[in-house]
Amino acid sequence: MDSMLLLHLLSFLCPEKVRAIYIDHQLQSPSAAWGELVQTTCHSLNVPCALQKVSVAEGNLENQARQARYHAYMQYLDANEVLVLAHHQQDQAETVLLRLLSGTGVHGLAAMQAIDVRENLTIWRPLLDVSREQICQWSAVLKLDYVQDPSNQDVHYDRAWSREILWPILQQRFPKMQQAVTRTASLMQDAEKILAEVLAQDLAACGTDSQLNLIQLQQLSLPRQRQLLSAWMKGQAQYRPSFDMVERLQREVILAKADAQAALHCQDYYYLRYQQQLFRLPKAEYLAAEHFEAVEQDLLLQADQPFQLWSGCYQLQPAKVGLCSSLLNKTLTLRPRLGGEKIHLYGRVGAWPLKKAIQEAQIFPWTRHTIQILSLDNVMLGVFSPKGFWLAQSDYCVADGWQPNLVS
Repeated sequence: MDSMLLLHLLSFLCPEKVRAIYIDHQLQSPSAAWGELVQTTCHSLNVPCALQKVSVAEGNLENQARQARYHAYMQYLDANEVLVLAHHQQDQAETVLLRLLSGTGVHGLAAMQAIDVRENLTIWRPLLDVSREQICQWSAVLKLDYVQDPSNQDVHYDRAWSREILWPILQQRFPKMQQAVTRTASLMQDAEKILAEVLAQDLAACGTDSQLNLIQLQQLSLPRQRQLLSAWMKGQAQYRPSFDMVERLQREVILAKADAQAALHCQDYYYLRYQQQLFRLPKAEYLAAEHFEAVEQDLLLQADQPFQLWSGCYQLQPAKVGLCSSLLNKTLTLRPRLGGEKIHLYGRVGAWPLKKAIQEAQIFPWTRHTIQILSLDNVMLGVFSPKGFWLAQSDYCVADGWQPNLVS
């Protein structure tokens, strides 16, 4: 009924600027016939209409149906169009109550916005302040033909249970409950905007989307730390992580012992601490070393040819002190770091463990598998690292030579 009313109102207000889409979830046997009713109504209103069948994945039926629906919307929406939905005041109040019962925070209690601007989608809900009683009255005056989906009365689903069982009890005790609960959503939307401004300031002070300075973070109050961590972990995802997951990040990673190599996996990211910094790494990047085949290989260096190694892309450049030109176009050996190697870095006295050089350069542990040692006839010429090429002292070091330069 609410969707049919919205269709009529928009056809009156915005003639020739409206298109309709009917999503057939194929969960009810007469769903195709309902689509035909929508198509007939659209034809009478001179509104173009698309019928789209979707397949709903297994799991939480309400969530999976919503995801399938929005995926279909995105296939039909043009860049300059707005998706208009018929959510009304009772829908908003039900959303607030259901999210409250799930233990949500400010963002969840803000519920739905009348104008919801997302990264690749803008939604308008013009009926969000309109009561269901008003919608029923307008629909009766317009003599609208509509379908009542039986799943809306199936109390197996949380929203239907809230509407059919919980709602009448609460409304009997609190007659103005609907308006009061939706007012809470409006207040939470204001609070969410204020919180977003504070979060933006805190993130700018503490780091980036992928890295946080723990010294700066711990100067914030504990509530601000939790809010920043929650928003930071969310990233571009639709929902924030659970409160328990934020607490685990604080307890298991941030507050872990200094020598602990703690990592927390949440969704598609790993969170770990290194040198008073907290990192957010994509799963594939963090686990790259586990699937890495460290093998010895040959390398032929040419003056004008960039070359790709495990640690990045390099190109040869002239250097005041570097490797001699006799090594160009010569087959050199690249071998992975196995541990226990020593290096005599050019300009330093004596050889010292390569491990110590890596630690001093503060190379991230999860990238150290990309380090390769360049040699000729078991003479170490240098080391390719994520921080660039390190020249080793050898008989091949000359003035006005060349060195590989890390390009990317």
